[in-house]
Parts: sequence; structure tokens; C-alpha cells
Amino acid sequence: MAEQSQGPVFAIQRVYLKDLSLEIPHAPHIFLEQKGPEIEIQLDVGGEALADGIYESAVTVTVTAKVGDKTLFLVEAKEAGIFEIRGIPEDQLPMLLNIVCPNVIYPYLRSNIADTIQRTGLPPVHLAEINFEALYQQRLQQEEARKAGNGGSGIILPPGAA
Repeated sequence: MAEQSQGPVFAIQRVYLKDLSLEIPHAPHIFLEQKGPEIEIQLDVGGEALADGIYESAVTVTVTAKVGDKTLFLVEAKEAGIFEIRGIPEDQLPMLLNIVCPNVIYPYLRSNIADTIQRTGLPPVHLAEINFEALYQQRLQQEEARKAGNGGSGIILPPGAA
């Protein structure tokens, strides 16, 4: 009963770099190329319930730079956070896990990506800010479209809501 009277809780327990991978498959010859690279960025949000009221939220980014048909570098990083979330209405939990938590995690991920690329001797790639609310709304629309067919979801749902 004491927990119910305390009101809502949203607390960051930990933010950590969960996974980091760097490949420069054509080094050192690729560094002799004169053309600038084309950069492609992929982003994903995911997570899971760890225990009652404890959730992990993770943001994964893959940055691929190509010069012509050769890969200059490929960096994939996953930054995660553990959050205590209690006393929040069930219908608001997905918004916290898909918008608020990624907004906390993403600046750390941006910094780790830029630092990793810079350590290769190349100029850092600074990832743009992400509107996680717009991304969440887009995924909700995609999920509604998939309900008629089949397919998975990139949206984090509370336990038992699937």
C-alpha cells in the first residue's frame, strides 16, 4: 500500500554502452581515396521489461560510410538505459519507453559514435537530433497497417500488453 500512495516514479538507474562495433574493411588503401564518403544512418529503438517496474530501453544506430562501392567504415552502437517506472497509467507506459527514455539515452550514443569514428583518424560523424515522438507516431501507424497483415513491431510494450 505504501507504494501506491507515493505517486508516479520515473528514475534513471543506469545509462550504458551495451554494444559497439567498428569495421574499416578496406584500410589502409581506402584512406588514399580522394572522394568524400556517402553516409547512411539506420536507427532502431527497442527494449524490454526486466522486473516489476524496471525496464531497459535501447537505441541502436548503424553508420555506414562508402566511397564509391567500397565501405570506408561501418559503426554500430547500442546505448541502453535501465529505468524505474512505477505508478504510471498503463496507456502512457509505451510513450515513456519509446519517447522519453530514448531522449535520455540518445545524447550518450551520439557522443560515443562521434568519438569512435574520430579515433579512426577520420573526421567525426555528428548524428542529427532525433524526434522520437514523431518516430513513435510513425511506428504506431505502421503497426496499425500491419494488424491487417503480418509483421513484427519495433514498439516497446509493457509486459502482457502484446
